[in-house]
Amino acid sequence: MLDETIDDWGTARLTLNRPERHNAFNADLIAALTEAFTRLGEADEVRAIVLAGAGKSFSAGADLDWMRAAASWSAAENEADAMGLSNMLAAINDCPKPVIVVAHGHVTGGGVGLVACTDMAVAVETTQFRLSEVRLGLTPATISPFVLAKIGARARRWFLTAEAFDAATAQAIGLVDEVAIDADAAEAIVSHWLTHIGQAAPEAVADAKRLALDFAGAEITTELREESARRIAARRVSAEGREGIMAFLNKGKPGWIVE
Repeated sequence: MLDETIDDWGTARLTLNRPERHNAFNADLIAALTEAFTRLGEADEVRAIVLAGAGKSFSAGADLDWMRAAASWSAAENEADAMGLSNMLAAINDCPKPVIVVAHGHVTGGGVGLVACTDMAVAVETTQFRLSEVRLGLTPATISPFVLAKIGARARRWFLTAEAFDAATAQAIGLVDEVAIDADAAEAIVSHWLTHIGQAAPEAVADAKRLALDFAGAEITTELREESARRIAARRVSAEGREGIMAFLNKGKPGWIVE
């Protein structure tokens, strides 16, 4: 259901492995993703996490059998179940490690939510995206905070029409960063990102990600500027900050660099 490997460099690779269901997620896969991102986010040996899907598609969103069962649940049961999905998305979005996603095939509904929660996304150029919920009489409510944070008001069109859009459009609206001609080219882009992550201090990377999450869209107030000053001051006196500055001044290499 969810395959996991960690290499010597510190790259954890998670692969959605329900190809017969186009990697649609149910309660079990949601729980597995939540656990994996929470655990890997706290693992010192992990420098980055790459999320991909086995088979023809990255993810078709919610499993139809799971949704069919939910139709008979009470409102309270449905709300609790939806919070499980939200908690999984938050575990990815807030993971202190850089999260990279490789999208291919069909990326539908909650699959778009998964992409929106990552830090770097590459899509194979034949990928088709769709926020399909309204065609089922539903709305993309649970994924909406993450999708709106990624692409803003441009989501209104896709929420309302449920039309498909291609990888180039996904890049134009900010859902993905890069488009690759095929899977090999996508992996080359992932390797490029991992090479640069390997030059950066791991704790500084986590703090930089938190900056992006906490400050994006915030009004520039005195309080915000004071908080930014506190955060850089903490970095300057940290072990990483001291090591990095001394290595730069002495034309050396800090210990975190992966060759």
